[in-house]
Amino acid sequence: MDYQAVLEEVAAQVRPQIGCGQVAQYIPALASVAPEQFGMAVVDVEGGVHGVGDWEVPFSVQSISKTFTLALVLARDGEKIWQRVGREPSGNPFNSLVQLEYEHGIPRNPFINAGALVITDRLQSLTGDASSTLLEFLRTESGNPDLGFNPAVAASETDNGDRNAALAHFMAAYDNLENLVPSVLEHYFWQCSVEMSCRDLALAGRFLARHGLRADGSRLLARSEAKQVNAVMLTCGTYDAAGDFAYRVGLPGKSGVGGGIIAVIPGRCTLCVWSPGLDERGNSVAGVAALDRFTTLTGLSVF
Repeated sequence: MDYQAVLEEVAAQVRPQIGCGQVAQYIPALASVAPEQFGMAVVDVEGGVHGVGDWEVPFSVQSISKTFTLALVLARDGEKIWQRVGREPSGNPFNSLVQLEYEHGIPRNPFINAGALVITDRLQSLTGDASSTLLEFLRTESGNPDLGFNPAVAASETDNGDRNAALAHFMAAYDNLENLVPSVLEHYFWQCSVEMSCRDLALAGRFLARHGLRADGSRLLARSEAKQVNAVMLTCGTYDAAGDFAYRVGLPGKSGVGGGIIAVIPGRCTLCVWSPGLDERGNSVAGVAALDRFTTLTGLSVF
């Protein structure tokens, strides 16, 4: 397939949506990002790389990082983590406190903030340094040793992180955190502050299209574990819009309020699209439209 030609056609078709929506306002360091940007990359399972637009411009990955921390915990600890976090769509905003109370401190899935805090907590227990473990993995898989955290974004999230702190303390009250709340929050905010381009993210996520195989051919996840990550991405990866995303795009995907979305076609390729303008549910307006157009033009989806 001529992925480059497809990407150029997608970019042309979604041009009217670029700049639509609103950049994330509740994290001040993200509120100043120019919304009129768009990039998209595809990396096939053999390592072929294709891109269009601002595909090599770094941006804040935010919740996309949750995909990688989940994979790292599964790789080290197997299915034990599912005793502490569920696998069901939440139907509520990503930072909601509502379900935690009547589900006794067990988050609905690993991609809402409460679930991601549990995953970060477990990765911290397993490695002693959750955020650095994540960064090293991303550098290795993307082939970009210059990837790093953005201290201004991490500080901005820390200064405006009261709701995440509330989630963490609530789960700690139910003994669903192993580490001290301030430590878990620190590593969580640092992981969300990682800056990567569409190229970097598509390369880093290629193991999900390769059924768990890393860039060097070693196995990170069993085939069944890679299936689990992709399945949860499909059902829970785009906040409380996962059903609409599956309907329109038909791929496992994980979005972030930085405007990025990573998506996977198992056995074929990994995609990443970025455009900072968000809809009311926190997903990139142009990004979702671009993935919709990609699957429509190519006929590639998991359905």
